[in-house]
Amino acid sequence: MNRATEVSSRKENSTGDWQREVIRPAVDIFENANGITLKADMPGVSKERLEIRVEGNNLRVEGTIGIEAQSEMSALYADLRATTYRRSFAIGNELETEKIDASLADGVLTLRIPKRAELRPRRIEIKG
Repeated sequence: MNRATEVSSRKENSTGDWQREVIRPAVDIFENANGITLKADMPGVSKERLEIRVEGNNLRVEGTIGIEAQSEMSALYADLRATTYRRSFAIGNELETEKIDASLADGVLTLRIPKRAELRPRRIEIKG
């Protein structure tokens, strides 16, 4: 197989290697009084190939899928060798990024980011 038959969205870099295709995953973001829930479609990504980082006020989600060939075999043809999902978000100061809860199920990454306690609505008890 020659390189001219590779998927057209891949590009050869200056060293002659093929770069991974980068896909921006579809995301839904919900907010309630307690915080934000973010759901990202990342089919084919395992938790071992998923990275979630917070740097300052930036949240970055990146996951890689790929077809692993057995060690004694080599690929004769593969439309998909490796694909990277990547997305970044600005995070407001009202969210507690150190308390992010992440789960991955059925190709959907779910992040729950709570609001700081002092910014959540609270009920005031009346005395007397």
